Amino acid sequence: MRIDIATLFPEMCETVLSESIIGRARRAGKLEIHCHNIRDYTKDKHRRVDDTPYGGGKGMLMQTEPIYNCYQAVCEMIGEKPHVIYMSPKGTPFSQKRAGELKALANIFILCGHYEGVDQRVLDEIVDEEISIGDYVLTGGELGALVVADAVGRLCPGVLSEEVCFTEESHYDGLLEYPQYTRPPVWHDREVPPVLISGHHANIQKWQREQSLEETAKKRPDLLKNAMQQGKLDKKEMVRAQQLLEGIEER
Repeated sequence: MRIDIATLFPEMCETVLSESIIGRARRAGKLEIHCHNIRDYTKDKHRRVDDTPYGGGKGMLMQTEPIYNCYQAVCEMIGEKPHVIYMSPKGTPFSQKRAGELKALANIFILCGHYEGVDQRVLDEIVDEEISIGDYVLTGGELGALVVADAVGRLCPGVLSEEVCFTEESHYDGLLEYPQYTRPPVWHDREVPPVLISGHHANIQKWQREQSLEETAKKRPDLLKNAMQQGKLDKKEMVRAQQLLEGIEER
């Protein structure tokens, strides 16, 4: 998979994407990510990429041409049109489900806005979808782009050591992950649940599933209800989930 990020701050993006799991995956050739400076695609001698908005208002607006030129350059590099995402607080909320869907694409181009945003005409021209990482406003789209790149990139083959690294974690199957523990077995008088050191794998899996249901009911009952409606639970789990939700409503 290849991800291209169009930004005014490529160094900021590179700093994050060169570290940890994503950085190792890039160096190993498991994942291709390129950060492009939009200023490199302006014809203005001062490298300006913004101007005052028509109709008035505070702040500056990113112009169409530098963004479009950057996009066109990437299209030429890869030989096709990538799937274009614009990071925006007006976009569809990002989710693990959408990350999995995006992983199936060969090329993604993520546009990071700045200042007061981007001229609508270039968005209408090239953007396939707008994505938000939450109901709040940031100073630019870079942090959101990094979130999307990380969430999608880690699902790509070979980035994580085993598929189980993400199939057993929060949100993958609609539930939150169960609590986890490591050594020492006792810390500040708090013991690791005995079942986890019993060596009985069937009991451990049963405990983990039960804990996953309890965590989801307690912290995100909306997710548990969705899992029930979507048929992601077996009959026994459906009964237990209903009990947990009723217990929360009674409090």
